[in-house]
Amino acid sequence: MTTMVTAARRDPEAPRNPVADVPDATGTEIRRHELADFLRSRRERITPEQVGLVRGGRRRTPGLRREEVAQLSAVGVTWYTWLEQARGIQVSPQVLDALARALLLDHSERTHLFSLAGAVDPAPGTECPSITPALRTLLRQLEPIPACVQNSRYDILAHNRTYGRMLCDMDAVAVADRNVMLLAFTNEEWRTSVMDVAAVTRLMTAKFRASMAGHLAEPAWKALLKRLEAASPEFREAWARHEVLGPGPRSKIFRNAHVGLLRLETTDLWLGPSSGPRLVTYAPRDEETRERLERLQALVAEAEDRPAGA
Repeated sequence: MTTMVTAARRDPEAPRNPVADVPDATGTEIRRHELADFLRSRRERITPEQVGLVRGGRRRTPGLRREEVAQLSAVGVTWYTWLEQARGIQVSPQVLDALARALLLDHSERTHLFSLAGAVDPAPGTECPSITPALRTLLRQLEPIPACVQNSRYDILAHNRTYGRMLCDMDAVAVADRNVMLLAFTNEEWRTSVMDVAAVTRLMTAKFRASMAGHLAEPAWKALLKRLEAASPEFREAWARHEVLGPGPRSKIFRNAHVGLLRLETTDLWLGPSSGPRLVTYAPRDEETRERLERLQALVAEAEDRPAGA
């Protein structure tokens, strides 16, 4: 006797459950299906008029058609269709950026898109979700130990007061210029504070090259590299060496303009994947440095309490 089993038909309107729909699904497969469903849901909520398209005749699809999203994002229709079908294709950060703009995603949706795709948002100035009020409180509580949060591109995303006066007056630096590589090669106050600046910048360039290996096609990284090459012959020479150096603790000696020599040990505490943001702390290596950091903290606090214009 033969038993026939008929597969239950899936309601096309029902929300998809990636775990149930993909037998023995891996984390990557689940994320691909979540990404596909998320893209479809965002596409279906946007009218052609919202993105400057003509509605035309009768439309069977709610919202935008796939080919319209592909057109707005400057990607192939077949490629975008595969993306909504959760196929195992690679998605670059610049394409995700184009999709986010085409689908009118807000900040939270954009962050979710990049998270599902397992990519780092390349947009310069994009607010980092790791910089929470609690983390800012932690940075303040670490004083007098200088500390900051940097991403893998060496942008300074947040810092405490002693870090802000350790190498230069960080408050006087434009937000777009708060990048360790840029400061090390172009900011004279910063460079004066670094002992043996030529050796240090060479090591930093090696670390930057190693870090950039996973981001070669990303616009923000390419823009930073182009800016460094245009601004500094010293950087161009160091970059041409093709030296690489991985992250790790380092001993540093700085000459602070207010309190003198600081002998420090850096520690990186990753706030997520190793390609993401990290908390960088500068612990004193001796009691003299600790006392000088306390003096620096007191000077910063005194300056904050001073009336404006005094």
